Amino acid sequence: TLLEKVEGCRDLLPESPGKYLVYNGDLVEYDADHMAQIQRVHAFLMNDCLLVATALPNRRGAYRYDALYPLDGLAVVNVKDNPPMKDMFKLLMFPESRIFQAENAKIKKEWLEVLEETKRNRALSEKRRLEQEALPRPAPTPPESTNPFDEDEDEEEEDEPSAEDEVVDLSLEWIQELPEDLDVCIAQRDFEGAVDLLDKLNEYLADKPVSQPVKELRAKVDERVRQLTDVLVFELSPDRSLRGGPRATRRAVSQLIRLGQSTKACELFLKNRAAAVQTAIRQLRIEGATLLYIHKLCHVFFTSLLETAREFETDFAGNNGCYSAFVVWARSSMRMFVDAFSKQVFDSKESLSTAAECVKVAKEHCKQLSEIGLDLTFIIHALLVKDIKGALQSYKDIIIEATKHRNSEEMWRKMNLMTPEALGKLREEMRSCGVGNFDQYTGDDCWVNLSYTVVAFTKQTMAFLEEALKLYFPELHMVLLESLVEIILVAVQHVDYSLRCEQDPEKKAFIRQNASFLYETVLPVVEKRFEEGVGKPAKQLQDLRNASRLMRVNPESTTSVV
Repeated sequence: TLLEKVEGCRDLLPESPGKYLVYNGDLVEYDADHMAQIQRVHAFLMNDCLLVATALPNRRGAYRYDALYPLDGLAVVNVKDNPPMKDMFKLLMFPESRIFQAENAKIKKEWLEVLEETKRNRALSEKRRLEQEALPRPAPTPPESTNPFDEDEDEEEEDEPSAEDEVVDLSLEWIQELPEDLDVCIAQRDFEGAVDLLDKLNEYLADKPVSQPVKELRAKVDERVRQLTDVLVFELSPDRSLRGGPRATRRAVSQLIRLGQSTKACELFLKNRAAAVQTAIRQLRIEGATLLYIHKLCHVFFTSLLETAREFETDFAGNNGCYSAFVVWARSSMRMFVDAFSKQVFDSKESLSTAAECVKVAKEHCKQLSEIGLDLTFIIHALLVKDIKGALQSYKDIIIEATKHRNSEEMWRKMNLMTPEALGKLREEMRSCGVGNFDQYTGDDCWVNLSYTVVAFTKQTMAFLEEALKLYFPELHMVLLESLVEIILVAVQHVDYSLRCEQDPEKKAFIRQNASFLYETVLPVVEKRFEEGVGKPAKQLQDLRNASRLMRVNPESTTSVV
């Protein structure tokens, strides 16, 4: 009759001997989160399962199949009355839970009592079945043999009892209730309790023979282990636990490790943290100066990386094989950080000084990881080298273009700074560039015995060198050196060409004075500062200065040798 009344359950609810209807009635289902009414249902409780069906419109007493729950995996929880929500109870079954409301308090009580009693009867019948299977069965009497040697063999076999003949006592109450207790623990998110039960069972069966009843018990328990693993995996999914930081994952990770799933725990933990880091970076608002954003970005990223590393050490202290996975994850996370960093610093064409400050901030934060023995400086260098090369070459091209433009307008005249303040400011600028003997090139009043082109070139070149040294690491050595040589050659070639072409003796002497400043003051300062910043001399810069075709001449002579 039931199969005829409920559409769609014939294949799901096969007829079997001993199955019977215990209780049934109408219920109203509510949403577990918002406590909003969902639908009216009719529940059929049988001796081994619970069938939930929805009423068919315009057909009285007819229903459509909705869900079927075996009693082995079902937990019933009373819901306290909280007007107007009353007369409710909750059914827990992995991976979901459902709330139903009875017509009144009396019917609710009946449902709770009959559900518990039916589950209890089901557990007892299962217990009796296991006990029956555990009883040793009498072996069939073999036919009498006329072989006189058979008796001796039988005696030897009797002396060596089989391990399978040893009966494993599975009638203990906690073992009989174990599958149901595991279901309750999983439904109530008591992961530690579930794993404790599994450990207790494994310890009990450790030295017991693997009989058929044990295999059947193991099959039931393994199904619960799969359910528990699925729940723990869900707990570690990025959508579930990003807000609490790395520690929010500790509970699920530790239980997965206890279940022997350390590799999966490691993989899920690192995926969770990668999503958390990515979300934190995306949520940063790009506003104000670039350097301010980079300070925020570095703080968010490296703090997250440090917290993740410390939590990883705590969770996987006894699993050394997982550390290589963490290093791979750290490299991948660093690539994500550099993508955001480069997009803001290099793609937006910031000045070289701003880029240098931003890279310096990133390196300083990266050094914090050395506190836990993790050095990722070489990774950040490798990921940034392409962008920094591009920035150096781009700024080199700007300087060369600016120098060529000034050269094209060169009149070879002394600089008149008009005021002592302006002269004092220039002295300070040249001193900061490393030119300590600038006073010998200043004249009376506010005159400077140098060309504006040479002075501007000196300041721009030294500023480029200072900013480039902030960005320096060994992979950039040749790029920086070649850029410096190209910049210096533009000025040197201009001075040499002017000396060859100028006919006015007075201007020629002034050009020679500028050339002397360039070769004897500026180039040695560039060499010295480069060596201080890099740690070794630059042969190319020495060769450039030594190959100068400017020769010392007799001061009294009116001609020059070039």
